[in-house]
Amino acid sequence: MSMISKQAKTLTGIKPTGTPHLGNYVGAIRPAIEESRRDDIKSYYFLADYHTIIGVWDPELLQDSTRQVAATWLALGLDTDRSTFYRQSDIPEIPELCWMLNCMAAKGLMNRAHAYKASMDANVAEGNDPDKGVTMGLFSYPVLMAADILMFNANRVPVGRDQVQHIEMARDIASRFNHIYKGEHFVMPEAVVGENSAVLSGLDGRKMSKSYGNVIPLFCPEKKFRKYIMKVVTNSLEPGEPKDPENCSLFQIFSAFAKDETEIAAKRKQYEDGAGWGVLKQELFEYLNEELKGPREEYDRLIADPAFIEAELKKGASKAREESVPFLQQLREAVGFRSLA
Repeated sequence: MSMISKQAKTLTGIKPTGTPHLGNYVGAIRPAIEESRRDDIKSYYFLADYHTIIGVWDPELLQDSTRQVAATWLALGLDTDRSTFYRQSDIPEIPELCWMLNCMAAKGLMNRAHAYKASMDANVAEGNDPDKGVTMGLFSYPVLMAADILMFNANRVPVGRDQVQHIEMARDIASRFNHIYKGEHFVMPEAVVGENSAVLSGLDGRKMSKSYGNVIPLFCPEKKFRKYIMKVVTNSLEPGEPKDPENCSLFQIFSAFAKDETEIAAKRKQYEDGAGWGVLKQELFEYLNEELKGPREEYDRLIADPAFIEAELKKGASKAREESVPFLQQLREAVGFRSLA
């Protein structure tokens, strides 16, 4: 892998929707926190609450999810002194930049956005008007995402493969702005797709996802956590019969948390030797429970102290605005929003 230049900027958006689960942790949170400790990367993490209100119109749910997600990242070790951790709606420069970029974004480009096309296709399939239920928030979602990225000139944006298109759109919009306003105002962001990011199976064997209702919450109470583990679907093989670890959700989850290959090999041998499903589930529960015990206690402490979480987010917003305020002023000057005196 090529070396990253000194203090490359990485920006990660986190939608505060629902309760974080094991899949969120191993697929996104853990690798992001590990990367935030690198000296050659300047990391930005933000709670994307403007994005959330595209589809979540319950104020209490939004606030509760914001508190839970922020507490999760803090409990798992995000160092807010090394990184910039903020709430999107605390940065007023972002929506102003979003309007500037809206004026650069071609409607034809937005017409090709995956989320918009999927909504239109679903409407047509049901015999409805193609734009039924489509808000301007949904339609222009990629422009707000571009504003998030370009506000801090992030050059690395970790995304899933389905989000790569939005990074390409951000590049198109940024290039047009640079061309029209004659300057290298924005750097061109690059999508970073985690080819080796762990994707966990859920309770029913499908990908762990809130939309499937098959998640294992990260920080639920110990007894409830055990019940979730015991619900993981397995086959009907009896104790003593060899089992295939490679097609087992329990083994996959264990492997994502195991400390090294030695532990994984030992667990694989248990399967080959015919360990019973009850034993394997109980051992997985005990292993994960021990791993998450400290973070769970910290999470519970944070949830009980929302003022501390708020202070951390405000600290991050203050740090972020040290960059966003002067940069937006430069962009305002470039566009022509200047004093007449």
